[in-house]
Amino acid sequence: MKKGEIWEVFLDPTMGSEQSGRRPAVVISGNLANKHLNTVIICPLTSKLKNYHGNLIVNPNSKNGLKRKSEVMSVHVRSISKERFKKKLGQFNDTEMDVVIENLEKIIKY
Repeated sequence: MKKGEIWEVFLDPTMGSEQSGRRPAVVISGNLANKHLNTVIICPLTSKLKNYHGNLIVNPNSKNGLKRKSEVMSVHVRSISKERFKKKLGQFNDTEMDVVIENLEKIIKY
């Protein structure tokens, strides 16, 4: 698992308003941490677009492997076990990852 990769993950069980179910998620933790730790930091994606300010919205293409137009749910960032990762779907490019990281920085800062 590497930063910027999109994986199908299983987030259940969850509580409250946490994103749940089987869904794509983008890896946001660094490659060194991903190599040595048993958990990986991800942002889940949803095809039920919320259009939250700053969230990356992407169209499906052969590089990202998504099936539907999707939004990165930055406010639902979480660390998950590698056991929750089922299948690699694709990858975001550097520009897309810059938007994801910039939005995370804004969430943490303000």
